[in-house]
Formats: sequence, C-alpha cells, structure tokens
Amino acid sequence: MASSLGLTNLSGLTSSRVALPSSRRRVSGRARVGGLKIVASETKQQEPDLSVNVNGLHMPNPFVIGSGPPGTNYKVMKKAFDEGWGAVIAKTVSLDAAKVINVTPRYARLRAGVNGSAKGQVIGWQNIELISDRPLETMLKEFKQLKEEYPDRILIASIMEEYNKAAWEELVDRVEQTGIDAIEVNFSCPHGMPERKMGAAVGQDCDLLEEVCGWINAKATVPVWAKMTPNITDITQPARVALKSGCEGIAAINTIMSVMGINLKTLHPEPCVEGYSTPGGYSSKAVHPIALAKVMSIAQMMKSEFQDGDYSISGIGGVESGGDAAEFILLGANTVQVCTGVMMYGYDMVSKLCEELKDFMRAHNFATIEEFRGASLQYFTTHTELVRIQQEAIKERRAIKKGLASDKDWTGDGFVKESESMVSN
Repeated sequence: MASSLGLTNLSGLTSSRVALPSSRRRVSGRARVGGLKIVASETKQQEPDLSVNVNGLHMPNPFVIGSGPPGTNYKVMKKAFDEGWGAVIAKTVSLDAAKVINVTPRYARLRAGVNGSAKGQVIGWQNIELISDRPLETMLKEFKQLKEEYPDRILIASIMEEYNKAAWEELVDRVEQTGIDAIEVNFSCPHGMPERKMGAAVGQDCDLLEEVCGWINAKATVPVWAKMTPNITDITQPARVALKSGCEGIAAINTIMSVMGINLKTLHPEPCVEGYSTPGGYSSKAVHPIALAKVMSIAQMMKSEFQDGDYSISGIGGVESGGDAAEFILLGANTVQVCTGVMMYGYDMVSKLCEELKDFMRAHNFATIEEFRGASLQYFTTHTELVRIQQEAIKERRAIKKGLASDKDWTGDGFVKESESMVSN
C-alpha cells in the first residue's frame, strides 16, 4: 500500500533558510541523522516495530508523555520510564518558580450528555494550571538523576521564559547541563502570564516568535521542538517561522482556550475557586478532531516547503487509544504525546496504546511506523476540487451504465466490463 503513495519526506530545508553547521546539533555524541522517508518493507515482520528515530533521538515507541502534571517530578517521570513510554517531556520550567502560584481546584471535566452529569463519559478536560511551581534547581537535579538512571531513554525539558534574551539563554544552558536529550519550547500555554510575553503570547506573534527562536537556537546544542498554540487563525504561520528560525520539530497542539461550563445550580463557572474562575486550556477526547486538522495543515506545509532536512512533528490532542495515535501518524506525526489521558487512565495505559497501534499495523501489514507515516495526507484537497472529482465520477458512472458513446471509447484493459455494460439482460 505505502509503496504506491509516492510520498517524499514530510520535512526538509528550504533554500531560504540559512544552513547550520553539521555540528549545530549533536545527540549523545552523534550528528543529526538525515530526513526519514516513507517506504514499504520488502519483507514481512511477524511483530510490528514501534521504534522511531526522530531528530537523532531513538525511542522504543512513538508514545511521549506530554508536558504537564505527568512529568512534574522525579517520581512520576521515573514511573513513566518504568512503564515503557517512548519519551518523557517534563513539566515546563522557568528561571524563577516563585512567580508561579497555582490554585485549587484547577481542573474541570465535561461529560457527554447533560453538562455536569456524574454518569456521562468524560469527553473534555479543562485546566487553569500554570507551569512548574518547583524551584528550577530541584527540577534540574531530578533531570540529571533521571538521565543517570535511564541513560538510554529520552528526556525532554520544556522551557518558558519572559521576553528577555539573557533569561532564555541562561535557561537553555542550565537545562542542557543536566544531560537532557532535547528541548520543547512552550510557545503555547493559553493562560497564565501573557502580560509578561510568555506562552501563547509569543506563539501568536510571529515577529516575537522569530526573535525568541533565534535566541534559543543560537544557544541550544540539542534538538529544539516548538510547541504551537491552536488559538490562532493559521497555525502554519508560526510553525513555518519556528522551523526557519532553527527549530528541528513542531509539537501541536497545546490546549484550546475555553470556558468549561456554568454550574446551573450555583450560577458559578467551573473550575470554581472561591466562587470565581478564569478561562483555561481545553483538552481530552473532544479536541482530537481539531488537533488532527492542525497537524494536517502543518504536515502539508512542511511537505511543500521543507523537503530535505530532518524535521519532525509531535502530535498532541485527545489520544486515548492506539487508533487515535495512528490517525496522527497517518497525517505525518513522528511521535504522539499524551498528557490528559495519563491523568485519566494512568501511566500503564502505554501498554494498551502500543498493542492497539500494533493491531492497526498488523491489519494493514505495516512493519514500521515509517511505512504509513503521512499516508493519508494525499487524500485532502479543496472543496472546489472535491466538486470537480465528484462530477467526473458521476459522469463516469453514467457512461458505464449507459454503455460506450463511441467506438473510440473501447479500451483493452476494461473490454469485458465495457461489453457487459451494454448487455440488456
């Protein structure tokens, strides 16, 4: 199947982007690897191979702990590695955790059926949680400890700072000293401290994003992923800027700005803190279709404009099954992040995700992730083109039903069917 798709790399380097020295990014002493291609396996494997190589990073499977509570300290990140997650992205850190003050409760759920029903399935999750409130020194110590205990596993630091070049440079330098394998830059948190030009305030301003990415990539020696906000009209614009400014990967999407709901008994919004609330980030199953659309747009842009380099996409949004993950990969994602899912189902859900993804691969005879990555991109087009395709299909079906209009329409390959189309009984 995949061999007939004619797909090329979904990522690459545009001629307008300044080429970086080969030593620009090295991981564990190895230079960055070249772009990955979609090719069909010539030999069938009894057991599908879930391992992936992304920006020089080897992971046993594409499932990554997304930045948030599941990566908030040593104990939980160790748990993730022990359960078999392909990589862990720690909760976002900044230089001064004293500025970060969380409230409780800070989550609210949306259930199917009547809003507020205690029996309906959870389809949406909202948080008004900030980045890590733990001292940076503590988080750095735990990063180092994890890399010493799990040297062959991938640990990614998520970072966010104010609009200050020196602060960004210091933060990059300090997290790298712990031995982390890559950096994810939080340009996408929809709530918190936008007045300090943090999070989505940067991701929604391409000029600001270009400048900050320049600071980070001039300093970083490990791969850098830019995490995109969906709270923007065209997500390909900041993604393009991030890649041209030196980032190796795009992570999408972060949570969607939302108001979860109003308690119709108390008239107060949820989550309710002393009678008040604030808009927060929406995640879980209900955001999955939106995330797929954003990843599809980014993948199409990368396939068109970045064709020759080692770039990657990490898909995020409502992943609760192997099928959910397969959809992201079919749209071009190299890895798939899970955050809210872990909060709902626990770290051991990774075994279920892996087995379900393998089931999908077995059903289609795919031996590796690369054999089907991006395979569904070719089936997207414009509405105008859909109209043309359908009109041609209808015209063809009518022609077959009525028979051939002229002797010139006979073909060798379809001769028998063409003959049958003109038989009356």
